[in-house]
Amino acid sequence: MIRFVTVAFCSFLVFFSCSNAEIQSVDRQNLFRLDIGRLENQIDLFGLDQSPAMIKTNIAMRDGIFYISDSKGQKVTKFTSYGDLLSMIYNPETNPPPFTLKKGDQSSEVVTRKAISYPLIQNGNLVVDSRKHLYVEDRLPPDRRTYDNEKRVLFDSTVLHFDNEGNFIEYLGQEGIGGTPFPYITNIYTSVHDELAVVCRLPTGWNVYWFDSNGTVLYVVLIRNEDLPLPKGESLYPSLDSINAAPDGRRLIIKVDYYKDSYDESTKTKSGIVFDRSILWVMNVEDGTYQNNVEIPPFDQAQQNIKEKVELVYSVLGVSRGGKIFLSIPDTGGYHILVLDLESKDQKRGFIRVEQDELAFNTFYLSEEGILSALLATDYEAKIVWWRTEKFTGDVRK
Repeated sequence: MIRFVTVAFCSFLVFFSCSNAEIQSVDRQNLFRLDIGRLENQIDLFGLDQSPAMIKTNIAMRDGIFYISDSKGQKVTKFTSYGDLLSMIYNPETNPPPFTLKKGDQSSEVVTRKAISYPLIQNGNLVVDSRKHLYVEDRLPPDRRTYDNEKRVLFDSTVLHFDNEGNFIEYLGQEGIGGTPFPYITNIYTSVHDELAVVCRLPTGWNVYWFDSNGTVLYVVLIRNEDLPLPKGESLYPSLDSINAAPDGRRLIIKVDYYKDSYDESTKTKSGIVFDRSILWVMNVEDGTYQNNVEIPPFDQAQQNIKEKVELVYSVLGVSRGGKIFLSIPDTGGYHILVLDLESKDQKRGFIRVEQDELAFNTFYLSEEGILSALLATDYEAKIVWWRTEKFTGDVRK
C-alpha cells in the first residue's frame, strides 16, 4: 500500500470456482497506519483546516516496499511493510523540514534514510520498476501548460523519473525525455523490460504512450471512441471504461462496456438505452490489433425489499502476470472480487472486507504477483493493508 493499527480485526477474502466445489480463504493483513497531517511520517489526505476534497493520492508496492504519492501534501514517501519510513521526496515550500530523515541533497555522506527536495505540484499516479526506479505523475506550473482550442485538450501533465535512491533523473513528455506535456493522465504502468506505459484521456478517445527503460518512445497507441471494437453482428453502443497495461508483455487490457436500445413493451417504441455487457479486449501494442477478448460475467444483486434484480458493473482493479484480471464491485462491508484468466477463461469470485469507517477514502494497487494492497482512510488515520491473493491465482514466484 511499522506501526500496527490500534484495533486489529480479521477480514477475509473467499474465492470459489464457478462450480463452488472448493472454497479457499485468506486473512486480510493490517500492516501499518499513518496519522493525518503534514509531517514526514503522516499523510495529508484531507488537509487539517478544510473539508475533504478531490485528491489524487495513490500507492504502489514492490517487493514489500510501499510508495505513497501524497498529492495534497506534495510529497512521495517510501515505507517498509512494518511502517518504517525510508525516504521522502517533498516540496520544501509546502512541507515542514524533515526531523527523522537527513536531507540527501545537502550531504556528501552516504545516507540510507533521506529526504530529497523537489518542487512537486500535484503528484498523482506512481509506479516502480524492477530497478526500483520511481515514476510519478505530476502537473506542470500554469506558465508551462498549453491548451489546444481545436482539440479542446489541456496539455499540463508530466511523468517524473527518479532513480532507486530518489534522485531526479528526468521528466517524460509525449516525445520522451523533455517532451511536450501529456494530456490528462489516467494511470501509468511498468511492463516487460522495465518499459513504461502512460495512459491519457482526451475528448475524442485515449492515447497510450509506450517508452523503453531509457525514456525513448517505442509506440503511441491511439484509441478513438468511434473505433472501439464491437461484438460481431450486434448493434451496441460501446463505452471505454479503462485501459491497463500487462506487466509481462506489450499488451493492453481494454475494458469496454456495451449498451443497447431499450423499448417500451406496450408501445414497442424506443425508450432509451440500457447496459448490456462488459468485454475485456487484449490489444497487441506493437501493431494495434486485438488478440483476444473475454466477456465479463454479469453480477446480479437483488435489492432489499424489491423483487427485481439490479445488474452492477465490475471495475478493473489491475492485471497480474499470466493475464489474470482482478475486478471489483463495492457492496456493504467491502468489495466483491472477480478474477478472470484471459487464457484459460477460469473465474474465481470472492469478497474482501472493508469496514464502514474505512470508506472516507481508499485506493488499491495490484502487484504483478497478484498481491492486492490498499490505503484505507478513516476520519483520523490511514491504514495500509494487503491481501495475499497470489496464492489463489497460482501466480507465486518460485
